[in-house]
Amino acid sequence: MKCPYCGFEESKVIDSRPTDDNERIRRRRECLNCSERFTTYEAIERIPIIVIKKDGSREPFSAEKLLRQMLIACGKRAVPTETIERAVFDIEATLQNSLQREVKSSQIGELALEKLRDIDEVAYVRFASVYKEFRDVDSFLAELQQLKREQK
Repeated sequence: MKCPYCGFEESKVIDSRPTDDNERIRRRRECLNCSERFTTYEAIERIPIIVIKKDGSREPFSAEKLLRQMLIACGKRAVPTETIERAVFDIEATLQNSLQREVKSSQIGELALEKLRDIDEVAYVRFASVYKEFRDVDSFLAELQQLKREQK
């Protein structure tokens, strides 16, 4: 395992334990060169899911890309990273369990919106503004009104 700090290719495992969902193994490692510590995760390799984008192009599903976008939506909010990681893991599990090998990006966006609605309303609106391509203030207001109706 390559050290993210110095690039050395040898490390030792200090601690190893399953994650809360028992789907991955978390390994704490120490670089044998610079002695920095870092965490890796071991997971079952799954059949790749292909995402069909709005323009019709296709690309492999990337949990990292979804996580990055959800972290941006949750920026400067009191949302633990672990909560977002768990949401992304749940979305990926839902996609894997659907047995569909090709999924529209809109399906992934809807799943992300569902998770964010439960996690943080501001993050939900931020994500929705990009995902639903809000063009003006009226679009924001309509989404906020819908969110308020759903809360009641």
